[in-house]
Amino acid sequence: MTDAIVWKLVDRAEWDAARKVGAYAGSAVDLADGYIHLSTTDQLAETARRHYRGRTGLLLVEVDLRGLDPVWEASRGGALFPHLYRPLPFTAARSEQGLSVDDDGLMRFDDGATGWG
Repeated sequence: MTDAIVWKLVDRAEWDAARKVGAYAGSAVDLADGYIHLSTTDQLAETARRHYRGRTGLLLVEVDLRGLDPVWEASRGGALFPHLYRPLPFTAARSEQGLSVDDDGLMRFDDGATGWG
């Protein structure tokens, strides 16, 4: 795969705590699975709907994969998802945007924007 930019939905408090050590080791699900789950632009809305519905206090982190050597593995519906088998360094985070995911699975950004793509 060639996508250089992917996305990570994270709990804001977990991200802020990880900032102190310079890398994000992952959520409880990431740690249990042994890799950090990331999504391409096309996969992001469905990831939010399936896994973050009803959650507040989130960040959407734009991740530059260059130099991180992700592994692209089949997941939901056979689609290839980027998985990172190492902590995510903060130097790879290009931007962060606060959001929540409503009960219908729609991303609602802190700046008032909704949806994705």
